[in-house]
Amino acid sequence: MNTIKVCKGTTKLIAHRGLSGLERENTSAAFVAAGNRSYWGIETDVHRTSDGELIIIHDDNTKRVANAEMVVEDSTFAELRALAVLDMDKTSYRHDLRLPSLKEYIRICKKYEKIAVLELKNAFEKEDIEKIVAEIREENYLEQVQFISFCMQNLIYLREIVPNQPAQQLVRYFNEEWFEKLQEHHLDLDVYYEELTEEWVKRLHDVGITINCWTVDHAEDAERLIAWGVDQITTNILE
Repeated sequence: MNTIKVCKGTTKLIAHRGLSGLERENTSAAFVAAGNRSYWGIETDVHRTSDGELIIIHDDNTKRVANAEMVVEDSTFAELRALAVLDMDKTSYRHDLRLPSLKEYIRICKKYEKIAVLELKNAFEKEDIEKIVAEIREENYLEQVQFISFCMQNLIYLREIVPNQPAQQLVRYFNEEWFEKLQEHHLDLDVYYEELTEEWVKRLHDVGITINCWTVDHAEDAERLIAWGVDQITTNILE
């Protein structure tokens, strides 16, 4: 079984929204495709539905990926689950493609012994994060989950619930202010890869911060980041 730890000299690969370069993003098909390959982790996005359930999708609405436009957080789980999801050609639908539940995603990660890299989308209430943690605990898989979020308050709530859980602040731009905030809140970093420099990698590592970078799809970029010693790379298709 994999465990969440930094292995010096080793960069771990994370499948972005599942193996989304091969199968439709954030579907069970994409998660299984990643599970059958050598990725260390499988990343996805979780939203709360209007009836308090937890569903896997990236966007705030379904227009880009499904056969109807619905606002995720204003729709019930059953309404969202009934939607047909576009296949990779973005014009046809497969009856086997549906928006997964959080538990379905976790069960696939568990079956294939992959780290679940779970993005908390938008701002959650603390009780919502408690529910997310509880559902993962029911699957006996919390120790294999790494949380990420653009919303720092989500991660602060997470720290209150499970103080030692791996958690990374997602950022598009990185600067000294973020560097200080990460240390203040004891968070690791998930950063847009073009924001990284070799100097930043060293400074972050010097204070014990793990570095994940998104979304890297070109070999030359990956090779540079690996040479600098980043801990994790999130990618759509790199294998």
